[in-house]
Amino acid sequence: MSIERTRNFCIIAHIDHGKTTLSDRLLESTGTIAEREKQDQLLDSMDLERERGITIKAHPVAMRYRAKDGHDYRLNLLDTPGHVDFAYEVSRSLAACEGALLIVDAAQGVEAQTVANVHLALKQGLTIIPVINKIDLPNADLPTVKKQLEDILAIPADEAIAASAKAGIGIQDILEAVVARIPAPKAQDDTLRGLVFDSVFDGYRGVVSYIRVMSGSVIPGTAVKLMSTNKSYEIKEVGVFTPKMFQQKQLNAGDVGYFIANIKSTAEIKIGDTLTDARRPASEPLPGFQEVNPMVYSGIYPINTADFEHLKMAMGKLQLNDAAFVFQPESSVALGFGFRCGFLGLLHMEIIQERLRREYNMDIIATYPSVIYEVIRTNGERLEVDNPANLPDMSVIEEIREPVVKCFVMIPNENIGDMMQLMLDKRGTVEHTESLDSRRVMITATLPLNEILVDFHDKIKTLTRGYGSMDYEPAGYRASDLVKLEMLVNGEPVDAFSSIVHREKAEGRGRALAAKLKEVIPTQLYQVSIQAAIGGKIVARENVSAMRKNVTAKCYGGDITRKRKLLEKQKEGKKRMKAIGTVNIPQEAFIQVLRTS
Repeated sequence: MSIERTRNFCIIAHIDHGKTTLSDRLLESTGTIAEREKQDQLLDSMDLERERGITIKAHPVAMRYRAKDGHDYRLNLLDTPGHVDFAYEVSRSLAACEGALLIVDAAQGVEAQTVANVHLALKQGLTIIPVINKIDLPNADLPTVKKQLEDILAIPADEAIAASAKAGIGIQDILEAVVARIPAPKAQDDTLRGLVFDSVFDGYRGVVSYIRVMSGSVIPGTAVKLMSTNKSYEIKEVGVFTPKMFQQKQLNAGDVGYFIANIKSTAEIKIGDTLTDARRPASEPLPGFQEVNPMVYSGIYPINTADFEHLKMAMGKLQLNDAAFVFQPESSVALGFGFRCGFLGLLHMEIIQERLRREYNMDIIATYPSVIYEVIRTNGERLEVDNPANLPDMSVIEEIREPVVKCFVMIPNENIGDMMQLMLDKRGTVEHTESLDSRRVMITATLPLNEILVDFHDKIKTLTRGYGSMDYEPAGYRASDLVKLEMLVNGEPVDAFSSIVHREKAEGRGRALAAKLKEVIPTQLYQVSIQAAIGGKIVARENVSAMRKNVTAKCYGGDITRKRKLLEKQKEGKKRMKAIGTVNIPQEAFIQVLRTS
C-alpha cells in the first residue's frame, strides 16, 4: 500500500468512555476480523483489562478499508492505555500517529483525562477528530457535550461525529473522517528511522517490538541499531498486526507493525527509542525519548517465606513484558526476604500485585507505598531515598524534599467546598478554579505525591458520588518538614512500620498505628508497650495488658500483708521476665496492619 493511502491514528479517551468497544466496531466494519473471531474487548487480551474496562498494554492493528472515493486505504489503529500512570507510553503512541479520535461520553461529558490526553495530542501536532459516543443512552446530553468541547478543549462542535459504538451508529462516518481529515504520513529521506513505541516478550521468539517506520524501510536480514544504547541487532522477521501477527517482506515508511531481532530481554529495548540502519545510521534520533523512571516504591514479600524463589521467578517473567517495573531483593526483620519494587504509579502497582496473585498464584503482602525523597545532608551531599530504613540520622540532614504533582480535578459545583477541604487536609495548595459549564468546575492544585498515593482518588469518588475525576502530572520537588516515624515494641524498632511523614501528621498516624498494633499483638505474661517515636521523642503510646494469674486465690483470710507480699513477689517476677523476654509479633499481625494502613 502506498504511503499516500496510509492513515495512522489512535484513540484517546477517559476510562470507560467506550474506546475499546469502538475499536471492536472498527475492526468488524472493515472486515479485519472474521465473524467467528468476534468477541467483546478484542484488543484487551488480559482478564484484568476486561474486568476493569481499562487498557494496560497498547495494541496496534492494521485495517484495510475501501472508502467512498473507491480507493483502498490501510488504516493503522493504535489502541493506547487510558490511565495517567502510562502517560509516557501514551505520548510515544501519539508520536507514532498523524491523527487521533477523541472519544467523549455523551452522558458524562469531558473528564480530567480527556483534557490531559488532548493536550498531549496537540503537543505532538496531531489532527483531532472528536467523537461523541453513547448517544443512544437515555441520559445522553449532546448540546452540553458540544458546548464543553468548544469551551474546555477549543474544538469546533460541528466537527464532532455522533456515534454509538455499542449499537454500531456512526461507524462509517468515523472511518470516512479518518480518511478525509487525517493527513498521510510523510517520509523525509531514505535513511531508516523507526520509533519503537512498545514491546512484549514471546517465550519462543524473544522480544517482539512495536514500531512506526518514519523513513526508510525495515527488511529481514539487515543489521540495525538502537540509538539510545548503540547496540546492534539483526532483523529476523517483520510484519503487521491484523490483529494477530502477520508476516511481511518489509515495512516501509508510514507503516506500523512489529519486528523481531535477536533481542533477549525487554530491558534492552526502551520505549521511545529510535531504530536505525547500523551501516548508514541517522544523524540524530527522533525527538521525545526519555528514560521511564518509577514514581512509587513498595516492598513485596511472600506470606510463606519458602515461596521467595517462586516470587523472584514470577517477577522476572512480569518484567519481561513490562520494562517499567523494577525490583531488587531486600530483607526485613519482620517480614523476612522480599523485594523492593518500583512502579509508574498506583494503578501500575495494583496491576502488578494482582497479576502476581492471579497468573502466578503468589500469596503476597505489600508494605505501605512510598515515593522517592531527595535528602540534602549538612555536608551538601544529595541522596535519593525510597525506603524509610535508608534515611540518615536527622542530625546530619539539612532538608528533605518530596515530589509534588500538579493535580486537575473535575467535580460538580456543589462539591467544591468539600473538595477544597480535602485538598487542604492533604497539604495541597489550590492554584485556581475554573467553571467548565453550569454544572462542573475544574480545580488545579499542587499536592505532595505521598498524600495522594493511597486514598485520594477514592475520597474524590466518595465526595462527588462517583461524578468526580482526576488527573495529575509530575511537578518537581519541594522542601518540606518531613520526619521519620518509627514504631517501637518494647523499645525495639519494627522496620516494617517505619514511614516518612509530615511533622504535623506524624502524631496522628503514630496514634492510629499504635492503636491498631494493640489489637493484633497477642497478650504476653508481662505488659508490652507500643510506642510511636520521631527521633528520640515518643509521640504516642499504647499498652498491651499482661496475662494475670490470681496469686491471692489461695488466701481465704488472715492478714492483708500476706496478700501484699504475694502480689509484690509476682510483680518482681514480671519485671525480671520483661528484662530478658522479647515480643514475637506473629506474621498475621503484620499482614493485618499493612492491609488496613
